[in-house]
Amino acid sequence: MGNLYKTDIEIFPTDLVKALVDSLQKDERSQADRRPELKRLIFKVKTDNEMVLVQADDHVKKFQLPKTHMLQEDFVKCIQESGIVKDVATIHRLFEALTVGQQKQIDPEVFRVFYTFWKETEVEAQDVHLPAEVIEHLDNNECVYKLSCSIKTNQGVGKIAMTQKRLFLLTDGRPGFIEITKFRDIKEVKISFAPFLLLKIPSLKIKCSLRKEVFEANLKSACDLWNLMVREMWAGRTMADDHKDPQYMQQALTNVLLMDAVVGCLQSQKAVFAASKLAYFDRVKHEVPMMVPKTTSETLKHKINPSLDLPAPQTVHVLLYTPGQLSYSEADGDGNPKLWCALSGGRVVVFDAASWSMQQNCVQVGSSQLNCMLGLDQDQVWIGSQDSIIYIIDTRSMSCNKQLTEHRHEVMDFALEESDKMSQTYSCSADGTVILWDLSTLKVKKQFQLACDWLMSIQLFNGTLWCCARDGIVELRKDGTPHRKMTLPEDLRSMPTEFSSLILFVERGQLWTSCSDSDELCLWHCKDLTKPFLRVQLQNCTGVNCMIKVKNQIWIGCSGPSPDQCRVSGKIYIVDTESHSVEKELMAHTDSVQALCSAEGRYVLSGSACQDGKIAIWKVE
Repeated sequence: MGNLYKTDIEIFPTDLVKALVDSLQKDERSQADRRPELKRLIFKVKTDNEMVLVQADDHVKKFQLPKTHMLQEDFVKCIQESGIVKDVATIHRLFEALTVGQQKQIDPEVFRVFYTFWKETEVEAQDVHLPAEVIEHLDNNECVYKLSCSIKTNQGVGKIAMTQKRLFLLTDGRPGFIEITKFRDIKEVKISFAPFLLLKIPSLKIKCSLRKEVFEANLKSACDLWNLMVREMWAGRTMADDHKDPQYMQQALTNVLLMDAVVGCLQSQKAVFAASKLAYFDRVKHEVPMMVPKTTSETLKHKINPSLDLPAPQTVHVLLYTPGQLSYSEADGDGNPKLWCALSGGRVVVFDAASWSMQQNCVQVGSSQLNCMLGLDQDQVWIGSQDSIIYIIDTRSMSCNKQLTEHRHEVMDFALEESDKMSQTYSCSADGTVILWDLSTLKVKKQFQLACDWLMSIQLFNGTLWCCARDGIVELRKDGTPHRKMTLPEDLRSMPTEFSSLILFVERGQLWTSCSDSDELCLWHCKDLTKPFLRVQLQNCTGVNCMIKVKNQIWIGCSGPSPDQCRVSGKIYIVDTESHSVEKELMAHTDSVQALCSAEGRYVLSGSACQDGKIAIWKVE
């Protein structure tokens, strides 16, 4: 197994490796993760598996109602093709809801009734016509998604209306607007029973933090469903606010509409219990109270989801920020700054960095994992792929119009050399090849071959090229001859670890290095590479994946144990370059941090592995 680094991992049968990885016990998995060569193999299998999900999703099929019973796998495909929802985890919960207390398969008639109810509800929501005096109380993009029957409440008779933001009473007679509560202002939701003759009549009570009086509605048989729906929307709003991630609210709304369709479809005593299987956020809120630490909350600005239209979250492999361009005319498209995000399977998603909204079309470059991106001359983005090709994207047409195929192994990094006279770009591949490109002709100017184990990154400093490989860091002269080499610190050589990233701190003549399975940073003087002069300890870190320098700070993306110790969590440590102390420890993601980039020194963006798959936007102080 010692030579697995140098082995082409394509030779391993993917299905067999995936089955083995899935069958590992918790302690066996953490043992495997401590071996870099096994960790690399496991990570590749995970990301290849994500790639299959992307490709499968690219086939748009004409939807037809099923004619036979469906097991879970067929049900997932059917729901995705119907356009109801794409997220696999949500569809699994829907499957549980529709098969409560019976065989785990869906009858085609049950599916037909569910699908019909869903479609009718969609039409009904579009047909809700509100008077102008009611609309003026709502936000521009607010829609009524659910309307109750006419009922008695302690605010008068009317229909309860649910939007993505609030509950309000649409009063009978001359339609009027009485706000019940915004979801973020709810303090309590419960069902109480009022005695009436020999019966107990259920009513829904909603306590709002802004009003003394509790709202009470006599919803009769719909009381349990409304209780479920309001709780889920409240929990989704809380999660969205705590994590500064508006997509949680959108997910909660989807869950609520699915609950409504499940109850409409099953029409039985167990219907509300079945629908409760979809109350994901309400369950999370009670099972794992996820308090976001104060420092994290204060530094976090926003979260976005690049896997929004995909069946499952994907790993964010690379992030690139390109500044805005004032010279753009309307005809050329917008000149806003952009965030480029490389997911699995050659998929690149682009966000408008002024509004953080996703641009319509993703860019597809090959079908392999992407390793690096570089913005050039405001109208090009270079992307290095595992398939050994450099793809050049025209930022105006958002299409790939050129490919550079000189590398023979996966392209790992770029370095841009800019001077008054010219600019030129270096690229490197994992086999140790370094190429210098003429940007005007896209021809190779120079090519060097470095003897190393898996070249990962390159950086320029004072006309020399610093190359970071797993087994060492080499300084190359302009002609490609090695000048100096540094190896892992002695105490780390006995461990199964490797260099993971390098930062040149030019102003101080320092190098900062990190290792994939170590909880410390090593600081070296550029003039003395024999041993580090200082080490910075990162508490509760199990390994460093990426680092960037922003102003007088080093931001470090890591893996670490989650608060419940059951999963990996993604942490970011911010180290001050003068005091060498950890200023902040951010609980950034629910999976390891895989990518970091800076937006003009004002924000830092972090991307995470596929258990989370989100991008977080952080304020730089």
